[in-house]
Amino acid sequence: MNVSAVLSANAQATLLLTCYFSKTDNEDIRPLTNGEWGRFALWLKEKSTTPADLLVSEPKSLLGSWHDSHISVDRIIQLLNRGHSLALAVEKWQRAGLWVVTRSDPEYPNRLKQRLKTNSPPVLFGCGNKALLNADGLAVIGSRNASDADLSFTEQVGAKAASEGITIVSGGARGVDEAAMLGAIHQGGAVIGVMADSLLKAATSAKWRKGLLDGHAVLISPFYPEAGFSASNAMARNKYIYCLAGSALVIHSGKTGGTLNGAEENLKKGWVPLWIKPTTDKDTANADLVAKGGRWCVADIQAFTIADLLTANQSGAIAVQKELPELFSVPEQSGSFTSPGSVPSVKEPESPTFSTSETIENETVSEPVDFYRVFIGELNRLATNPVTVDELVKLTALHRSQLAEWLRRAVGEGVVKKLNRPVRYQAVSRKANLE
Repeated sequence: MNVSAVLSANAQATLLLTCYFSKTDNEDIRPLTNGEWGRFALWLKEKSTTPADLLVSEPKSLLGSWHDSHISVDRIIQLLNRGHSLALAVEKWQRAGLWVVTRSDPEYPNRLKQRLKTNSPPVLFGCGNKALLNADGLAVIGSRNASDADLSFTEQVGAKAASEGITIVSGGARGVDEAAMLGAIHQGGAVIGVMADSLLKAATSAKWRKGLLDGHAVLISPFYPEAGFSASNAMARNKYIYCLAGSALVIHSGKTGGTLNGAEENLKKGWVPLWIKPTTDKDTANADLVAKGGRWCVADIQAFTIADLLTANQSGAIAVQKELPELFSVPEQSGSFTSPGSVPSVKEPESPTFSTSETIENETVSEPVDFYRVFIGELNRLATNPVTVDELVKLTALHRSQLAEWLRRAVGEGVVKKLNRPVRYQAVSRKANLE
């Protein structure tokens, strides 16, 4: 095929220098990495030379003043001499509906160039609606093995984003990624999937077909479209998910792994505000991420909008929750709570947030807040006498499902007992626990 009819000369040269064209490519002729390409491209610019200028029979004369300990002139020339392999690969990709954009193309995502500079990928392979690449969106991140409750929450986040016309950005992997994207697609919403592997296979997958055909989805990858799974590629692509979005929400992070590393890198680099879903799972690193600078989101999906997450900024994020639940009433300056027997009242702060570094009523919170323990402390007072679930919902302003989960945990720990006919709950005194 005539590659020039599909790709510009600059795109051809960029592909030749930075990409693999088959799974059996000669490892001795290693394409330039993102960092290496960044250095070389900068040198070309300083020399008023374009990548396209290198597509001549004897490019060595143009490289006379190039010196780099890791990128030899011979390596560059060998990479440029792969024109036949490029033509075969492009023909295969085109038949599968894939396209290519390079950093010099107008469709290339501006956010990647702005945030990653020369470390932005020189080439993106993709399928679907290119125009979505510059849409503002929410990155949704989480484990492959998230719980059913977390996956349900994630699907609702996707659907809610669709209803608000906000794009979901995720990684297309099993678990949280897939739940967020499909939740949006099923409601006609827009999604950007940053694939770590198997883009060619994903382009023909039934799960993404509706979004791709409707123009509501775009799948991209900075890696060879037929590459199999690689842990290093999966870790490397996380930065692209964050940098393509306007804000990010972590649903579930393990104590180790890609979700945690990606979130920590985002906090360190300050790319986008990081929101964290509350959880009672002690095996997660969610609270650790809040301690490092993330911000708690609200566990009740109905209590916030996706737009709330996008309008925040790192220096002063607005709260997703419009007012603090009565359970978490702000202490008086003397440090005491409301008097026993009265319903706790809330003095609505001007800018409520669950940040661990914010100051609330002159008292600085220096450690992550365990809301379950706050709940138990209040329950000891509110349930001195047997109390029903409906009464507790009114007194605490907690969502019924969250309240039920914490009550089950409290019964299991023996700090509250469940009474039947009718169902009520009563706090177990400290004395009884000690006996």
